[in-house]
Amino acid sequence: MNSSRRDPGTQVSTPRATRRELMGLAALGILAAGTRPARANPEGQVVWASHISLAPTWFDPAETPGLITPFMLYYALHDGLVKPMPGKTHEPCLAQSYTPSADGLSHEFVLREGVTFHNGEPVTVEDVKFSFERYRGNAAAFFHSKVASVETPDAKRIIFHLHKPWLDFLTYFSGVTGAAWIVPKKYVESVGEDGFKKAPIGAGPYKFVSFNPGVELVMEAFDGYWRKTPTVKRLVWKVIPDETTRLAALKRGEVDIAYSIRGELAEELRRTPGLTLKPVVINSPFWIYFPDQWDPKSPFHDARVRQAVTVALDRDGINQALTLGFSKINYSIVPYNYEYYWQPPKIAYDPDRARALLAEAGFKGGLDAGEYYCDSSYSNLAEAVVNNLVDVGIRVKLRPIERAAFNQGYADKKYRDLVQGGSGAFGNAATRMESFIAKGGTYVYGNYPELDALFAQQVDETDRPKREAILHKMQQIIHEQTIYAPIWQLGFLNGQGPRIGESAIGLMPGHPYSAPYEEVRLKSGA
Repeated sequence: MNSSRRDPGTQVSTPRATRRELMGLAALGILAAGTRPARANPEGQVVWASHISLAPTWFDPAETPGLITPFMLYYALHDGLVKPMPGKTHEPCLAQSYTPSADGLSHEFVLREGVTFHNGEPVTVEDVKFSFERYRGNAAAFFHSKVASVETPDAKRIIFHLHKPWLDFLTYFSGVTGAAWIVPKKYVESVGEDGFKKAPIGAGPYKFVSFNPGVELVMEAFDGYWRKTPTVKRLVWKVIPDETTRLAALKRGEVDIAYSIRGELAEELRRTPGLTLKPVVINSPFWIYFPDQWDPKSPFHDARVRQAVTVALDRDGINQALTLGFSKINYSIVPYNYEYYWQPPKIAYDPDRARALLAEAGFKGGLDAGEYYCDSSYSNLAEAVVNNLVDVGIRVKLRPIERAAFNQGYADKKYRDLVQGGSGAFGNAATRMESFIAKGGTYVYGNYPELDALFAQQVDETDRPKREAILHKMQQIIHEQTIYAPIWQLGFLNGQGPRIGESAIGLMPGHPYSAPYEEVRLKSGA
């Protein structure tokens, strides 16, 4: 007689499935949903030397500034419904699938099963909707204006309905903004905005442990991360703004990875046994911006003065001196590898031409051009540029500002004279036009009606070749009018110590930092 009861001391054998049966179960998704491979416990610690002081605003995807810096932390602490990943620009992550409608008017995501935040609460479609609606960072008004409504028809599906078809919906959602990076609605509402920054909770591979401003940030592995349990138990970012001190800490083994080592120090790093130079050409053009070019009283209102600035720059010399030739001179504010990129002609280094242009504009003896604002972590680039400018008679005072404050001041339109800017944000040529050229952009101090009209045309254009032609024309006008003086597309030089098996630097082309962090690993026995 059969019985449902079993003697606890008796081993019960079960029939082994055939290979064909296993393949059939896998095709139905049963194995993936019902079993998970055995995982080793995370062990050890990896320490980064950060070249900038970390800011709590970068713990919160709602405040994404349209620059790449906060993604250094997002990829550890948070996860996106869809996000850039190695080999893919938009990979479903917290979403198990993504389906755009045939008419381009709706975008449907199906939430992945069994995903939780660090506090054990499940990730829900309400969290997704909340994160989108709460987003207030770069391009928030522009992005929200494109979405007519957000529908959650059941517990697993969320549908974004647009007013009209828009080719860049996924580009803005997954990386240009932080709107797809999901935070827990109940937790945020319970602790408040400031409370969330003090003790952030996400759904990423690492959990927040502690933050000592100006000193260090600590996170630990989240064993419940859906994609892959990290192999490293503890991540530490030590704030070391001084480049010489970062390299010394790497050589002594106090840190395992040091960001942004340049010039002679990079050469020293490359010569040091046990250390590895890790250069990456990132999606980050640098430029000089003329925020007063719309002011008739400013010398930079005269295009000849702006042209004098751009031909005064010894781009190749600065590249060799600071980034060992790894930066790419692309003469644009748009990364050369972005969709819709237009290649401008070469801007020759010509100090004599710069002096002649200044003389034509009425500044034969040069001019006192005010202040040159920059992110302090790129002061050495600014110093090289300022030397070039002074050499042709453009005298400026260098004003380095710590990164978070610099970015805020840039976005708040507080600067005058000259601004050394840059952006490594995800996107394409159109997203750069929105943030840095078109009226209303986060970093736009003034606008040109012709460019605004072209920008509006390309937003509504769904034929890719026609859209490309419009965006090429915009970039050509920017070049011809010298709205910016481009410097380079940065070759970001980093150092790696002997304990590291995989730093995850360079796994995502164009991304400056380690990512994704669940791929970081130590060497065996390290």
